Amino acid sequence: MVMIFGKPLLLLYGQLTLGLINGAFYALLSLGFAVIFGLLNVINFAHGALFMLGAFVTWGLLTYLGIGYWAALVIAPIVVGALGVALEKLLIARLHGLDHLYGLLLTFGCALVIEGLMRSQFGSSGVPYAIPHALQGPLNLGFMVLPLYRAWVVIAAAAMCLVTWLLIEKTRLGATLRAATENAPLVQAFGVNVPRLVTLTYGAGVGLAAFAGVLAAPMNSVNPNMGSNLIVVVFATVVIGGLGSILGSIITGFSLGIIEGLTKVYYPEGSATVVFVVMVIVLLIRPAGLFGKAA
Repeated sequence: MVMIFGKPLLLLYGQLTLGLINGAFYALLSLGFAVIFGLLNVINFAHGALFMLGAFVTWGLLTYLGIGYWAALVIAPIVVGALGVALEKLLIARLHGLDHLYGLLLTFGCALVIEGLMRSQFGSSGVPYAIPHALQGPLNLGFMVLPLYRAWVVIAAAAMCLVTWLLIEKTRLGATLRAATENAPLVQAFGVNVPRLVTLTYGAGVGLAAFAGVLAAPMNSVNPNMGSNLIVVVFATVVIGGLGSILGSIITGFSLGIIEGLTKVYYPEGSATVVFVVMVIVLLIRPAGLFGKAA
């Protein structure tokens, strides 16, 4: 048996793959988190609950309407994104110009309400969602066998992250978004409806969380707690990458997943805290985060 630093090579491959899958969710969720913070300056602690809603919408589409997984990849982000638009217009918009703490408390309260409603309706154990037939079975990589659906999750998340980065960094719309972040009154003077742009941006960020929820639905039972288990790690990922940094969120998300996977091989007891240890070290060395702009 091939060993690396006293550990079987196959075990290392398995944990690295698992870390890459977790990293895909960290990257996708922190990307939406960063998009929202970048324009709205809101620390969106409802992100985990909206991720969970994406998974429940996916389950509901199949259970009640017979709409399968592939259509849900499009429909669920639109539905949850529309809910995000309503949330921004009715509640979050009222906090414009106030301290970040108000937005954090509001969105955290919204998350508790959403999770409580879903828990009262579906219970805590959750409901199952089957892997789509086309993505069932193993994928032989030569050095290991990987479930096909898990490979799809990494590819889909990476593709969505790339598309979002290109949209924000390489298009006119992205340039307008970045300009509105720097100087909203000046952008509005050029005829851009900044409040509408802000609302749609929140909806898009929430839609990214819902897309991650669709990907997560077949991997575990769809349950009301699935978002709350992730949001703290996602927040740490965004802080490490730099609040508001799109590229930082993507790179940091995948990197932390891999670091977490390696930790499970060589020091399992530290795997639950390694992300936060990294966050402390980064903040001590670079308070703005790895890719963030210094104040």
